[in-house]
Amino acid sequence: MSLCVLGCSGTYASPGNACSGYLVRAGGFRMLLDCGPGTLAALGSQIDIADLDAIVLSHSHPDHWLELPVLRNALRYVLGIEGLAVYGTAETLTLAEPLCAGELAPTFEWTVITDSEDRMVGPCRVRTSRTDHPPETLSIRVDLGDQSLAYSADTGPRWGFEELGSGIDVAICEATYLDAERAGGVHLTATEAGERGRSAGVSQLVLTHLIPGADSSEYLRAGAEAYGAPVHLATPGAIFTP
Repeated sequence: MSLCVLGCSGTYASPGNACSGYLVRAGGFRMLLDCGPGTLAALGSQIDIADLDAIVLSHSHPDHWLELPVLRNALRYVLGIEGLAVYGTAETLTLAEPLCAGELAPTFEWTVITDSEDRMVGPCRVRTSRTDHPPETLSIRVDLGDQSLAYSADTGPRWGFEELGSGIDVAICEATYLDAERAGGVHLTATEAGERGRSAGVSQLVLTHLIPGADSSEYLRAGAEAYGAPVHLATPGAIFTP
């Protein structure tokens, strides 16, 4: 199993970096975690988009899903693909339907998900935990055999990776700001991301969703100090494996 960063820019796309989107490969199964603006081109550089098997969307903020209508147009009008499985919150579904002219189906087969889901998606076990973020926002854990990946999505400090269970190999954690005041209780700082990785005992911690223009070296320093070991930085095209 592996995770490829398609885009990781926090809140809005920055030069050379799309908004949130991550491609998980699990054997021959290909799953997209979030589908933010700009991620479709990056996805197409990794796989034939017709070969995508499932999409899991964390929440309704547009920087995490707004490429979905563009993907729907490609699948419906160019590639003739139907029945792609999409898992997302009810609020995201409500927003997506009018942008797809009320016709998500037959291109997408949407399943509404919420807190504490535990289901099989292809060969993967997928679990969710609601985070500390204003709309219904779901962190996502993906397991294939004894390998595991976890994605925090967006969250404030009243959530931790323990909510997704123990034994996480790779944790992709938002670290939008350096300063807690700017984070405003609805996002994490790099220090808070490091603390959450350390508390949950994750094997690898990857910082993501940095605000555009951030000094990545300062984020890495603050995250590593709190984590107690070096941390990684999500960058477009980077691949992480358990």
